Amino acid sequence: GADLVDATALVNWQRGVKSAEEIAFMRKAARIAETIVDHAVARTEPGLRKNELVSEILSKAVLGVGEDWGDYAALVPLLPSGPDASAPHLTWDGRPFKKGEATFFEIAGCYRRYHTPFCRTVFLGKPPQKMLDAEAALVEGLEAGLEAARAGNTAGDIARALGAPLERAGIERGARAGYPIGLSYPPDWGERTISIRTEDNTVLKPGMTFHFMPGLWMKDWGLEITESILIRESGPAECFCSRPRKMFVKD
Repeated sequence: GADLVDATALVNWQRGVKSAEEIAFMRKAARIAETIVDHAVARTEPGLRKNELVSEILSKAVLGVGEDWGDYAALVPLLPSGPDASAPHLTWDGRPFKKGEATFFEIAGCYRRYHTPFCRTVFLGKPPQKMLDAEAALVEGLEAGLEAARAGNTAGDIARALGAPLERAGIERGARAGYPIGLSYPPDWGERTISIRTEDNTVLKPGMTFHFMPGLWMKDWGLEITESILIRESGPAECFCSRPRKMFVKD
């Protein structure tokens, strides 16, 4: 007789460690992601209709950078504002951006189906102190997590490093803080295997790639500052994108 073995997600688990060529594609996707975020930060202003900016984001995503053309991403641009930003994964409408609100931009550059997600937040006006305090704790946790994202450590080590500064700031965050990325099609750019959460003891290996995504979704606002990362042979993780880790304030 034959033995039946549960092979759920077998292929996805084999995709965890990326080849040099795959990493090169993700670097190209990162340049596209930077271009999108740069444009979003520059263009966001009170009165601009959200769907207009999304049309420009989609154009930037497909135009790509130089000879490196952009593919369509597995998720559409996500950019909720104000109280809507208290939840992830919300798309756009035709309302204008307003002063006194934060908008997070959750996007990905995509090159030949390889994704490099990247998120930054824009605040129009003067942010409340609670958001500035959360920003400081989030950036501290993000950088601690990057330091812990080393070959031989576990996914849970990243989550614990992230969590300590947030806990000191009185911020409770129960959601996972990241997932593997690479080649994807809709409806998701994650690989649905390893999860950056305290309970995940998967050992990190060189060549693994993740979206380190410690978003904060609070009662009436949200904040996302994220990095897509590469686990290296030695030392802390490499970030695919190179932009300031901060909330961009346009007063």
